[in-house]
Amino acid sequence: MTNRVSYAPQDFQKMCKQAERDHESKKLVVLMERVKRQIAERENPGLKSETSGSTDSGLLRLPSRSAPFER
Repeated sequence: MTNRVSYAPQDFQKMCKQAERDHESKKLVVLMERVKRQIAERENPGLKSETSGSTDSGLLRLPSRSAPFER
């Protein structure tokens, strides 16, 4: 028989809500970085051609909302 950790329902709900807040915070950081980059590109059009190849587009893309988080 294995020992399994069993969280109380309210603890599990708190952990889920914290995970959702963390996820939303990460998305907000990504969005802010994207906006900063776009503002910099508008102010310096020459900067766009220099940085466009060096950025990782996977890091700048927001996650899909196709699978909403269940509460």
